[in-house]
Amino acid sequence: MRVSKQDLTDLIQTKLTKAGLHEEHAAIVADVLAFADAKGIHSHGAMRVEYYAERIAKHGINHEPEFDFEKTGPSSGVLHGDNGAGHVAAKLAMDEAIQMAKETGVAVVGVKNMSHSGAISYFTERAAAQDLVGFSVCQSDPMVVPFGGAEAYYGTNPIAFAAPGNDGKCISFDMATTVQAWGKILHARSKNESIPETWAVDKNGEATTDPFKVQALLPIAGPKGYGLGMMVDVLSGVLLGLPFGNKVSSMYHDLSEGRNLGQLHLVINPEQFTAINQFKDNITASMNDLNNIKPAPGFDQVYYPGQNLEVIQADYEANGIEIVDDIYEYLTSDAIHHNAYDSKDPFAE
Repeated sequence: MRVSKQDLTDLIQTKLTKAGLHEEHAAIVADVLAFADAKGIHSHGAMRVEYYAERIAKHGINHEPEFDFEKTGPSSGVLHGDNGAGHVAAKLAMDEAIQMAKETGVAVVGVKNMSHSGAISYFTERAAAQDLVGFSVCQSDPMVVPFGGAEAYYGTNPIAFAAPGNDGKCISFDMATTVQAWGKILHARSKNESIPETWAVDKNGEATTDPFKVQALLPIAGPKGYGLGMMVDVLSGVLLGLPFGNKVSSMYHDLSEGRNLGQLHLVINPEQFTAINQFKDNITASMNDLNNIKPAPGFDQVYYPGQNLEVIQADYEANGIEIVDDIYEYLTSDAIHHNAYDSKDPFAE
């Protein structure tokens, strides 16, 4: 099933509003989810709507949050999320960081007590669109074994970065500190497809290709990914005085409770270090350099970070966004599906 981005956004907004979310907030969440689907990041797109709708309906996401931005220094601040929609809190925090970075050259803004915020490249690319460099990290619930361990401790703890080039293009990446994000496991389940054996382990700690047998995820590059996950946990949890490590709340247990998650945005104004035109020219030059590198056997071209998603986005803009039939049917139905997720083990079938 293929639908236009606008139609998908409207369907998501309608479903979230029906679940009880404020219409303005539902529009922002829908925009973030459609952004992900439009780039082929389906693990963070419309497939998440059923989960969000149920948590909203059970008031685990605050319908009327009192967002409050507290400026803690000339270049720092904290957005208090009041367990509202994480996408909205993160967007408000990034917008504060953008404005602050334009004034002072750099900004660091944390978000406290928020819900899940989706694909965090949405927020870093907002900074890049304003000729700024964006960096963002956020917590997630524990489902990753530390290097050498047999029990989950950290979350997938993603990192996103974006830097502007010319003509509205930017270098951008958004990655989990695991080999793959948990959403990719959910996407494989939704399509009843197997996964590579390097992604996750089963209840015995053995590699598995069956997404329904996954009990924990693996960090990228062993101890290196383990270290990156730790860094994200410190910056978006410990630094903000929030629960950390295996104390971070579960995405699926008790959907009537807020999650109290943390996120951190860092925004840098290149003009404080070099001429903005030179910076953007050099970013564009590096993009071109990467495209011109001789490809390895089996590859047609070297892409700069984020360019492969631009290719997908161009196809979807022309032909519509690909959505799994079951997800489309849910979006166009009247169902909210109470108790489809509540108290469910995220690793269970």
